[in-house]
Amino acid sequence: MMELKRLFDCLQYNLDRKPLEDMLAGKEGGQWKKYSTADVKNIVDNLSAGLLSMGVSCGDMSAEGRDKIAILCKNRPEWVMLDLAVQQIGALLVPLYPTINVNELEYVLNDAQVKYVFVNDEDLYLKVFSLKDKVPNLKDIFTFEHVPNAKHWKEVTSLSTPELINKIKPIADGIKYEDLVTIIYTSGTTGKPKGVMLSHRNILSNVIDSLPCFPPGDDMRSLSFLPLNHIFERMVTYLYLFNRTAIYYAESLESIGDNLKEVKPHLFTTVPRLLEKVYDRIMQKGSELSGFKKKLFFWAHGLAEKFEINKNQGFWYRLQLGLANKIIFSKWREGLGNNIKCIVSGGAACQVRLIRIFTAARIPIMEGYGLTETSPVISVNRYEISGRSFGTVGPLIKNVAVKIAEDGEILCKGPNIMVGYYKRQDLTDEVINDGWFYTGDIGLMTQDGFLKITDRKKELFKTSGGKYVAPLPIENKLKESPLVEQVMVVGAERKFVGALIVPSFPNLKDWCRKNGIAEGDHAAMIQNPSVKELYKELVETFNKFFNHVEQIKKFELLPDEWSIDSGEMTPKLSLKRKVVMEKYRDAIERIYN
Repeated sequence: MMELKRLFDCLQYNLDRKPLEDMLAGKEGGQWKKYSTADVKNIVDNLSAGLLSMGVSCGDMSAEGRDKIAILCKNRPEWVMLDLAVQQIGALLVPLYPTINVNELEYVLNDAQVKYVFVNDEDLYLKVFSLKDKVPNLKDIFTFEHVPNAKHWKEVTSLSTPELINKIKPIADGIKYEDLVTIIYTSGTTGKPKGVMLSHRNILSNVIDSLPCFPPGDDMRSLSFLPLNHIFERMVTYLYLFNRTAIYYAESLESIGDNLKEVKPHLFTTVPRLLEKVYDRIMQKGSELSGFKKKLFFWAHGLAEKFEINKNQGFWYRLQLGLANKIIFSKWREGLGNNIKCIVSGGAACQVRLIRIFTAARIPIMEGYGLTETSPVISVNRYEISGRSFGTVGPLIKNVAVKIAEDGEILCKGPNIMVGYYKRQDLTDEVINDGWFYTGDIGLMTQDGFLKITDRKKELFKTSGGKYVAPLPIENKLKESPLVEQVMVVGAERKFVGALIVPSFPNLKDWCRKNGIAEGDHAAMIQNPSVKELYKELVETFNKFFNHVEQIKKFELLPDEWSIDSGEMTPKLSLKRKVVMEKYRDAIERIYN
């Protein structure tokens, strides 16, 4: 068997064993277009040859000496093809969020001295084109969709010749396990983006050490919709490719529901925010039922809320849950395409309650943990039920070590730790000491070897009374209420803990209707005294889970949901606390006045 040393070895590895008919698939003109392993190899080689003819080179193989290609694009087969094509000629791919703001985009293109950019469509073409004069190194922009007056990516493949194709193998053969494969700029919630340098060794070791955690067997299908420019989806892509799992790309976040029914995937990755939305939709449908059907739905849901993993809950409970699975949860699984073996969640903390309910419904959620700098997986809950524990991010993967510093910070060591930050040795030295990477997360190892994250070091705050408060557990608890969409706990250097709460407006409207309260618009609804009283009681019922210092004493209801577009959420749907603090300064002042 060939030795796996580089990510792009996945192509030859599959061709030698058992090529796939649908290695990659995307929707084109409303139909699924499938690319076999041979198709992908052919396109990748022609793309590599075209890039060579355009002067793209690996230079002296140093981080600075190699040519950089940037991509701003939604998930589609061409994304992965470009990644493989750039890799095998020793250039470096710099993937960027399509939603990146223009100032950050200009900074990254110049910092990485990007030579060519590939974009999805006209909007992104115009975004990059507007910077052409400010980015001296940029030679050209190519588009995957046909855009007037722009160069289409097929113009690159059309430059391929047999002589150029013959040049690929000698270059590829010279690329080593330790060599860099990509630079990923992490969105700067604080200051400028930093370029995380990852090698083949970093990502490939992570792929191979994570494989045993997944469902066994090949010939599976996955649906992909988390942004490929994020290390989580990109690493999992290679895990799929080395495991003969076909990858189907969802058309958009809005179409996931339809795509799940068409593709019937065995697994997919997600972030908790999207899982919450799926759950809310299910609950919405449940509350629209009437009579006996509604009673059954909530009976099943009540059973699922009591589910424990790795614990015998007795014959009577098992019997009831089996029945609930037959008549109620089977419909949930149908909505996911009826083939789901597991869903892998990462990127942020997932509510334990959701994981419990989905697991009871025979939809295992494998929550994991890691950072861009750790390529990314440090730990993950296994597909095997004995390797899962609610409220934890699972056992460590093979070859990765963790120790907990005196202040509770999680330190990590292993082949997955980044090479460093591009051109920023000073920042690298701040986070890597004696081979240990300082994650900035606070956590602990349980007695049975599961890692538990308790908070972000940066997000812990002190009240003016000098008491430390961890906001995440409080926020996650509150979000368990169907009436709460989003929440942010405040109180740094203040006398007590407060909160900004965005209600779940569809559910609040229902409540208003049932209680004979005029709905009106969002702003009017949250001013209604009965609504305010409802949330006051809600907060008080949740306060009992926390000690006196952590309890929310006052809160403000907000009329608009936080989103990527309005600037309060990062592209992976984590909260930008600084932005929220700034934007809602008046609301926070009202809490403390």
